Amino acid sequence: MAVAAKNLLVEDRLPAVVITLNRPETRNALSTPLMEELTAELERQSARAECRVIILAAKGTAFSAGHDLKELIDRTLDEERAIFETCTRMMDTVQRIPQPVIAAVQGIATAAGCQLVATCDLAIASREARFATPGVRIGLFCSTPMVAVSRNIGRKRALEMLLTGKPISAETAAEWGLVNKVVEPEELDGAAHELAEQIASSSPLTLKIGKRAFYDQVGKEQDAAYDLMGEVMSTNAMTGDAQEGMSAFLEKRPATWKGR
Repeated sequence: MAVAAKNLLVEDRLPAVVITLNRPETRNALSTPLMEELTAELERQSARAECRVIILAAKGTAFSAGHDLKELIDRTLDEERAIFETCTRMMDTVQRIPQPVIAAVQGIATAAGCQLVATCDLAIASREARFATPGVRIGLFCSTPMVAVSRNIGRKRALEMLLTGKPISAETAAEWGLVNKVVEPEELDGAAHELAEQIASSSPLTLKIGKRAFYDQVGKEQDAAYDLMGEVMSTNAMTGDAQEGMSAFLEKRPATWKGR
């Protein structure tokens, strides 16, 4: 059953859940209410065992045009801080929840909208999608989007996007590592769900361990990363699902996941 919220559409297509940004009249601008609602919905889905993967989609011609600029005019410094703290909480939640989050990008993703794509664990883009960090053109440098974008693509490419504000094509985004794959517009939904099904075939416990471990190690020096991941892999090997998976592989049979 589809669930309608004020700024989102939420639909079970298990093992995936599709969360759709539903403010097409504002190009899915990330207003404070939308960001709070998306954060709460991600938290709600994180507790559902039947939700194995989340697909983040959007209605209309834009995936997201970024922050709602009307919220950023004539505010106090504390009010400005609160808006960006709300955004950071939302971005952190995407990567903190156990389920992999796939962005299905059908249109333009700019500024914090581009940040949201970069923050998602995986991203598939329609050939019609475009990506930009154009804040420099309006006097508001895309500093928080820079955090996510610069962790996806190289420094020179990130700075080219940030300093010029020029959009890049979906194909360029894939070449640079901002998205995983580019498909025809009519194939986007199917491609996202095909990827979700592939992911959901694995142990949910293993996926949870792996996603958390990835973000824990990715910013560390190599020696520290190996130390941390050696411990993670050792404890992972002790889980019932790991023992079952290795036994099933050796016995040439399908594994039965118990999530523990």
